[in-house]
Amino acid sequence: MTISMYEASVPVFSARLKALSNVLATAEQNATERKIDPQVFLSARLAPDMFALTRQVQIATDHAKGAPSRLAGREVPKYEDNEASFADLEARIAKTVAYLATFSAAEINGSDDRMIDVKLGGRELSMPGMQYLLNLAMPNFYFHLTTAYDILRHNGVPLGKATFLGSR
Repeated sequence: MTISMYEASVPVFSARLKALSNVLATAEQNATERKIDPQVFLSARLAPDMFALTRQVQIATDHAKGAPSRLAGREVPKYEDNEASFADLEARIAKTVAYLATFSAAEINGSDDRMIDVKLGGRELSMPGMQYLLNLAMPNFYFHLTTAYDILRHNGVPLGKATFLGSR
């Protein structure tokens, strides 16, 4: 059985981002209930050398919009990275989900062997589409998605696996 590059990317990114939006909504509500300034959560990080929550969400959306764009041969849209509130982050996620909805399976399927050029960490990489999706884009997306969840969970936001997976 051949993997559908579209099914392995666009619907997965979209579903996970919708779940992330629910995670952020839960965090914002929790901050209100506990009378915590939302900036405490937005600027929280797991370790001093890691990015804060806001940046984790920005990078997750960058991978979600970047991977399908590269696979389809489109220019990757650039966002300003100026989000300063939960509402801003949720708007960024909604914009990314709306962008993902513009892709068709025909644009992405067949990109398995298309060479993808990407800059990452100051390095320029080139690899076939399937290798890029499965070994670079998806792992990075999940890393930042999970780190965002972990930051909030570490700060006492009542989250569980069901919220992370989007089933609640």
